[in-house]
Amino acid sequence: MKILDKYVIKNFLIGYAIAFGVLMGLRVIIDLFVNLDEFTEKSDLGTLAVLKDMLVYYGLNSTLYFRDFAGMITVVAACFSFGRMVRSSELVAIMASGVSLKRLLGPIIVLAILLTGLLVIDQEFVIPPLAPKLVRDRDATRGQESYDVWFISDGHGSLICSAQFEVGTSTLHSPTIILRRTKPVPRDWEWEVTGLIRAKEAKYNYVTRVWDLEGGALIRKNSTRGAEAIASYDSGDLVPTDIPVRRQSEYKTMLSSKQLAALAAQKSKIKDVAQLWSQKHFRITDPLINLVMLMISLPILVCRDPKAMKSAVAISFATTGACFITTFVCKIFATEVVFDKVMPELWAWLPIFIFLPIAFVEFDSMKT
Repeated sequence: MKILDKYVIKNFLIGYAIAFGVLMGLRVIIDLFVNLDEFTEKSDLGTLAVLKDMLVYYGLNSTLYFRDFAGMITVVAACFSFGRMVRSSELVAIMASGVSLKRLLGPIIVLAILLTGLLVIDQEFVIPPLAPKLVRDRDATRGQESYDVWFISDGHGSLICSAQFEVGTSTLHSPTIILRRTKPVPRDWEWEVTGLIRAKEAKYNYVTRVWDLEGGALIRKNSTRGAEAIASYDSGDLVPTDIPVRRQSEYKTMLSSKQLAALAAQKSKIKDVAQLWSQKHFRITDPLINLVMLMISLPILVCRDPKAMKSAVAISFATTGACFITTFVCKIFATEVVFDKVMPELWAWLPIFIFLPIAFVEFDSMKT
């Protein structure tokens, strides 16, 4: 590795550390400013307990913040590193030595690819196991969280409802389970209700992997025998740790690609298949879009005149922001009916189709 590469890498990593601290810190401060009252509702536990709970909450949620800001952090780091070099007129010296300015972009692009790998690791291996903790409310005491559960589909397609689910004890209070099965029709699948289960309490047994029912009663459809006693219920692949996640409207964003594929394989049992396919494709395109945002900003930042650096940074952020906003809009339309069709694949790849050619044009037109 040449001295020039080491110098560029050092500048970029310093910029990345600063951008990471600023953007992540700003995100935490804004959220804390808006929701501080929710943490202070537990002030009776003591100041240290509240501060510890805040640290744990934002420490865990920083994995989500990094997922959302990874692309912008890389762009800001590039602006910081090139800004320092332009201000010191280092690019002019590099050109005078006969080195093309495109040579400077190589180490940054390689580093950006490696840092994108951190995003993939965060999305695929860090967030999914933490998902039950990431969806808890700010005013919930750790280990004593409770949620209402309404019409959550289990592994068999049945719907589970409960006014209160205690996370710590894995207990559903007064649960109602609507038993369903699929019946084939010419073009699609329809659900058919086959019965109803009610109980005073349902507690998950991690040994037998079923819900032990207290006072359980099974009422079969079109049965004349009345309610039948039932001691347990098998919810298939639905376990207590999944319930807090699935009750959130955007829980699919916290699943790994493997989990998304497993849900997509049950397409006859999943109501919002378009959201699954959208998540699967955006899981592939999101890292690529982050790299594209960097590629469309780098050629603009490589300017020799320090006076032009401000306008270069403004243009760079404008094009990067346009890519970011386009991606956001595409995620909205990915699950909507447009031109009488739902096309999650097209919307997931559309930002790359639009901005990748722009990046190539900018690279080709660089004055090096």
